[in-house]
Amino acid sequence: MSDYRVSFRFGDAPAAPPEEQAPPSDGDRQVEFLCDPALEGKIPPPERAVRFVPDWFKRLERELGVPDAHGLPGLTAKACLPMTDAFSLGFVIPLPLDVMLQVPEDRVSIRIGWAPDAPFQPIEQHLPAQIGAPEPPFESTVPLKFINPWRVRVPEGYSVLFTQPLSRPDLPFTCFSGFVDCDHFATTVNLPFAWTGPPGDHQLPAGTPIAQLLPVRRDAMIKQGTARASTEEELAEQEAARTRKYGEESTYARDWRVKK
Repeated sequence: MSDYRVSFRFGDAPAAPPEEQAPPSDGDRQVEFLCDPALEGKIPPPERAVRFVPDWFKRLERELGVPDAHGLPGLTAKACLPMTDAFSLGFVIPLPLDVMLQVPEDRVSIRIGWAPDAPFQPIEQHLPAQIGAPEPPFESTVPLKFINPWRVRVPEGYSVLFTQPLSRPDLPFTCFSGFVDCDHFATTVNLPFAWTGPPGDHQLPAGTPIAQLLPVRRDAMIKQGTARASTEEELAEQEAARTRKYGEESTYARDWRVKK
């Protein structure tokens, strides 16, 4: 079985040479997730992030049932289209296997376990010194990492942001983010994380979202920025938008949102 111990680490990782491939057309651009043949069909595959919208968000009603301060219907986060769009961005890697954790009160001496017939070790430990522990803000933190069995392959010119699933305070862990040139890096990327849930015995079931992946075309990245005072025209434009936002219903959905 393939070696799953390569990660984006907390330092530099060696890069594999780029694979030779013709630049894909717009219609051919896709992300490929590759696993060991022995694992195919036995572990949950990565999917579009929209399939992992959390239950707390699904349960929300769109309206609060009372007016807001501007006399419009009071709305919940369910009506926030920017939040909805963020839930649907990119892809999610799910936890491949059931994992058990025993978290003591000190939150450091964490014990981890999984089924004895597991095809690989789904969680490993980092050295605390790799994140500067026990110095702030990691006084009571031991860095762990999810072992990701999926190689992520993207078209030439694309990198992938691996990050904590967005707007998921319900998850009892927080992943460290990494930006990986997956068009050149020809192996798997593991996912360092810190346990942020309470002490006690916990089970993370297979399928739990552990990272959200956002492919980014490098030549489209904006690297320059400026901060300045608004002009009179820009202030007027901003005030007009603010007035519409708080004075009309569904303005963002009707006039400002771009379909993703």
